[in-house]
Amino acid sequence: MQRTSAIGALILAASLIATPACAGSSGASAEPRSAAGSPPSARLAPAEVRGTWVTTTANTAIATPANSAATMRTLREIGLNTVYVETWKNGYTQYPSEALRRVIGVDRRPNLMPQDPSDTPEQLKRPARDLLDETLIEAHRNQLLYIGWFEFGFMAAHASTDNHLRRMKPEWLSRDIKGNEVAKNGFVWMNPLHPEARRFLLDIVLEAVDKYDMDGVQLDDRIVWPYFDMGYDDYTRKAYAAEHNGKEPPADPKDPEWTRWRIEKVNEYSKMFVQEIRAKRPGLQISLSPAVYPWCLEFYLLEWPKWAAWTKSDALSPPAAGLPSDWPGAGQTPRWDEYIPQVYRFSYDAFEKTWLDQVKYMNQLGAGRLKDLIAGIRLVGEGKDSTWDDLRKSIELVRKTGGGGHVHWFSRGVLDVFPEQLTKFYNVKSRGHAPNPYFPSDWRPAPIALRKSEPAADAAEQRWVTDALPAGNYRIIARRDGVWRTVGTASYQSDASKPGAGTFSGSINDVVLDGTAKSPGVELRLRGAFDAVELLVDRRPDKRSPRP
Repeated sequence: MQRTSAIGALILAASLIATPACAGSSGASAEPRSAAGSPPSARLAPAEVRGTWVTTTANTAIATPANSAATMRTLREIGLNTVYVETWKNGYTQYPSEALRRVIGVDRRPNLMPQDPSDTPEQLKRPARDLLDETLIEAHRNQLLYIGWFEFGFMAAHASTDNHLRRMKPEWLSRDIKGNEVAKNGFVWMNPLHPEARRFLLDIVLEAVDKYDMDGVQLDDRIVWPYFDMGYDDYTRKAYAAEHNGKEPPADPKDPEWTRWRIEKVNEYSKMFVQEIRAKRPGLQISLSPAVYPWCLEFYLLEWPKWAAWTKSDALSPPAAGLPSDWPGAGQTPRWDEYIPQVYRFSYDAFEKTWLDQVKYMNQLGAGRLKDLIAGIRLVGEGKDSTWDDLRKSIELVRKTGGGGHVHWFSRGVLDVFPEQLTKFYNVKSRGHAPNPYFPSDWRPAPIALRKSEPAADAAEQRWVTDALPAGNYRIIARRDGVWRTVGTASYQSDASKPGAGTFSGSINDVVLDGTAKSPGVELRLRGAFDAVELLVDRRPDKRSPRP
């Protein structure tokens, strides 16, 4: 959210029509209302994750603000309930980040700095956007859950591109035994053991969690050593020697002791990440999208099915982990909420075999948490597109085997290749939308639209009113030149001693000037020429309980 110029608390005495509680600290919600004020259909399909990854490259889904709006609206109409939006890529955040600025001197990708080798000259010239705020607003306006996808994790840059992180932090980079910084997969990677690199990744995620009302965060399988032959940088060598009586890491990258040691360091960071995020925002969905098991263990030193079996007893404790005694993650359970293995296969037969393997390993190693096993299904990518018949059968197999849902790789496949088939398959007009099983069905109600009131005395101001407002926490969003942005936050709490009345207060910026009671509703005074103003429920104060 754009709250950098906050000027204090807005206090409004508001006379409101009595309405059911919505979005209070208890997590209770009123019936969602559309911008027109009409309630949605109560009909709901069986709960399952229906999602897609939304990327900044290889398609135009979020290339412009207009595209972002159209994409989120279309995904909802097709029948999806969750979007995983690219948030961290090629060494730069997709939002203004002070955590990034502290390390490299800029708060996001500058103009003319490539994000991807496929960037066109036109793309490189585009000014930086707060892509997170923009896409988050459009997702929530369309009642989609929003998972911030920190795709690159410890991956610092494409091998063919240069960036600030690669140039300024060479000591953070992972290396093979010859001292090479580039892994076999064509990317430059940060060392997942280096304490400064560890802190940096956590800091940019925690910052986003604090600033933006996301529903969750996701890491890819890039919180590891990028390949089994990496880990020969100076820092890792010294760390290994310190724990092995001065012995250097063996030359054989598959030496069992050396391999196990690196696996446990990845496990350690996984726990650290979850515990700190959980302490910051207990109700946040924490998601992992790894490569399939056991390939990921052999090549990436990643044993994610075992993570699913972690309990509170497996948590890092400050003394044991060498952490400060006041470490914020202390006492938090380290388990992830959902696991979305990338079961990217070119045929249904190959998908079936690989998916059944993931089910087997989740049963054997992951405490049987099949409802938290979500299939990442390939629609498009390098090579030929999937067929509709293969996609349909893959989704049906996941349902049959007890999986918690599916996420489509990636947005281009949903929007450009299979929109008609998926719309017919989900059939939300007859069956209703499927709730995400991790959240109450009304977790993201439709926006509450305000109406423009009589002209203000000051021509630079606008007045906007709403007739009634459920109790709760809100983001104030306003549209200008076709683009929505967050202009403030507010909270309404009813006054038990005065039925129908209460207090409206918030942390605001200089766009929101003031507010007054306007019976039976609330009036906001805004500086600037906006053509629409809405309120979105703000869930950051809520503490959603994880699924048992």
